[in-house]
Amino acid sequence: MATYKKRGFKPKNKEEEILLDEQESTTAEVFSSLDEGASRSEEWVSKNQNYILGVIGVIAVAVLGYMAYYQFVEKPKEASAANEMLYPQQYFDEALAATAQKDSLFTLALNGAEGKYGFLDIIEEYSGTSAANLAKYSAGMAYLNMQQYDEAIKHLEGFSSDDLILGAIAKGGLGDAFLQLNQPEDALGYYEQAIAHSSNDFTTPKFLYKAGVTALELDKKDKALGYFERIKEEFPTADEARTIDAFIGKAKKD
Repeated sequence: MATYKKRGFKPKNKEEEILLDEQESTTAEVFSSLDEGASRSEEWVSKNQNYILGVIGVIAVAVLGYMAYYQFVEKPKEASAANEMLYPQQYFDEALAATAQKDSLFTLALNGAEGKYGFLDIIEEYSGTSAANLAKYSAGMAYLNMQQYDEAIKHLEGFSSDDLILGAIAKGGLGDAFLQLNQPEDALGYYEQAIAHSSNDFTTPKFLYKAGVTALELDKKDKALGYFERIKEEFPTADEARTIDAFIGKAKKD
């Protein structure tokens, strides 16, 4: 049991006197070690002061350099790229809404015209910007609509987004492209990624349905049944739910 020495305290016996002496000795050793460690640290800092200041200086220059680069290079680049997106996006939107000449409108969106950039120019000239990333998505979907599936895959695979809708649509678009290339296994994998990307009333039932139909084609009836039943239970008001009982019946057939 530890005995703490108080002012005016006298040990009652020899045993307490020995214990107090040991405590004082131990405490002295601890403080001595701390003093020695502090002295060594101070000595090391003193000897390496120039090196330490140099490292701090390099870090400060790097931070300031990054801030200047972002402010005077990256920020204007992002703004310019976003401005360039207006022209091709207009044609892309018109193509989606059009009933005729879709391919020509998508081509204008991809390649630009009248001195204006298209999606492909933006991808090349503004690499690393948010606009270039979005241009990969739009270019991929344009190629998908033009039935140029290899190009669609190339651009959609280069697109990345945490957006709940766009991210899922991009994965689903890859599934559509692979399905058209007669690669249903790859298509199913991307439909499943689209489902996993986010859960929402717009994309989830759509890709559950496509995953279920593709799984049926691959004779993966248990998997298909799971997707169809999710539509019935979780999205009963979705368009895909209207005929879902028939597909559930197909998936249950031996």
